[in-house]
Amino acid sequence: MDQNCIEKNKILITKLQEGSEKAWREVVQKYSDKLFGYALSLSFDHSIASDIVQQVFINFYEYRYKLKPQYSMESFLYKSVYNKFITHYHQNKSLTRLHEQYYSILEQQLSNNSNEDLSKNIDKMNSLINELPEKTKMIFTLKKKHGLTNQEIADYNKISIKAVEAHITKAFKLLRNKVENTKE
Repeated sequence: MDQNCIEKNKILITKLQEGSEKAWREVVQKYSDKLFGYALSLSFDHSIASDIVQQVFINFYEYRYKLKPQYSMESFLYKSVYNKFITHYHQNKSLTRLHEQYYSILEQQLSNNSNEDLSKNIDKMNSLINELPEKTKMIFTLKKKHGLTNQEIADYNKISIKAVEAHITKAFKLLRNKVENTKE
């Protein structure tokens, strides 16, 4: 980065830290299309790329007081997009496996039973869900019955996403074991 760019970077960061709306608009206008293109090249999905860029700008705005004027803002933003993509990728990879297990169990139940049996099995499954440990039951219910994302559940319960995933995995494992034990 040449000396002129370094000075502009320092001034812009200083203005951001002072709360300048004009400086914020300048950053968003200057980098939003570039970051969106980069996120799109990573995710190949317009919606995901848009969400990533939006989240990066939100985090950047919240983090602006900690920015060091001597470091490149552009590098920081690009690295943030990359890190958000990696986090998103790992979350979806875990979710895909969990959903496959969930649908496999449901499919097994549907294919093996008549409509009357299906109603009984749904009641039985709800009963088994109610037997789960309290925290696991609550998280599983928020995920599967209310459709909340892992991030929303984590934020609501003030726990990590990994903890949410662990509870959901635990719920599937316990439910699968209980279903298999009731068949024997």
